[in-house]
Amino acid sequence: MTIFMPRKLPLHVVKETTRHGKIVFYFRIGKGDRVRLPGIPGSKEFKKAYQAALIGQKIEHVEATTIVRSLRWLVQQYMESAEWAGLSVATRKQRGLFYKQVVDASGNVDCRAVTKADVQKALERRKTTPSLANNFKKALSALFNWGVDNSHVSANPTVGVKRLKPLSTDGFPIWTIEEIEKFISHWPLGTRERLAFELIVASGLRRSDAVRAGRQHMTADVLKISTKKTNTQVTIEFSPRILDLIEQTQTGDLAFIVGKKGLPMTKESFGNWFRDTCRAAGVHKSAHGLRKFSATLAAEAGATSHQLMAQFGWVTVKQAEIYTKGADRALLGKASSRLVEEQIRTKVSPHLVSGAGSKTKTFVKSNG
Repeated sequence: MTIFMPRKLPLHVVKETTRHGKIVFYFRIGKGDRVRLPGIPGSKEFKKAYQAALIGQKIEHVEATTIVRSLRWLVQQYMESAEWAGLSVATRKQRGLFYKQVVDASGNVDCRAVTKADVQKALERRKTTPSLANNFKKALSALFNWGVDNSHVSANPTVGVKRLKPLSTDGFPIWTIEEIEKFISHWPLGTRERLAFELIVASGLRRSDAVRAGRQHMTADVLKISTKKTNTQVTIEFSPRILDLIEQTQTGDLAFIVGKKGLPMTKESFGNWFRDTCRAAGVHKSAHGLRKFSATLAAEAGATSHQLMAQFGWVTVKQAEIYTKGADRALLGKASSRLVEEQIRTKVSPHLVSGAGSKTKTFVKSNG
């Protein structure tokens, strides 16, 4: 009897052949643990184990049956959908962890019985990490929106639940000029560390894009790359100094920033490496803080919000304003006061001169 095997394996599943010639299937996300899946794709035992692996549940703890219309069931259905498959790996990973929390806490509770009050309580329990709580709400909203669209639930209980206000923080601290000087004094031109630093300052790229940027993205002195986070194309013109620095530094075939063996880095490995690089120079800041420094330089030089969006890959004006709020307000204030003085000279002074009174004339004389 011929067993039907689907042509395309489910997401994160690989097929292997043992030394005895037996075909087996494994589940693995990124560099996570390899999980052996029983049966063959399409079988009940395979589906059950696959769904458990997706939400991080140990296969031996999978319940014999999943109750239809339970939260566990809804999550399983959603994770088998085309909508789920269309999400980025990072989004699936984050939401999968949230759904695991939901399943562990609620399991076979009827998904139709979840209320707005339940969602509000879930956010309240996460109030110490408001950003994470808001992402949790976003994940739940996506799950129930899909459920509504596919007639599994009649309403989305997250509708009307307000997002938590973020804690009062500026996030990653921006670099200071003193720290910039300490770094460049420690890491000379030609080192991989200095190249990474210079590229981030010049481009303002996020870690996820800095590790991918390479000659394939260059046309003459212009780099164009679609950002990993927002899928927005950014355009950066490199100066002759940066182009010369690239040429005199060890790079890879497809990435400017590489590890010791000349291989590209992941954003995580780059983050760890760059943090150690900074510590070696006596600087306790991050690559993201350097990106904010780059944006601040642009803002202080007079770049508009839309110019900043074109370089830094932000999709809203609000994002540009958030990242540039550390701009030197004193410098901008002085520039504004000079504009006011210019207006006084051209518009106000003539009227003051023609007016009566020694005090007025003294003001014009001392300020003209």
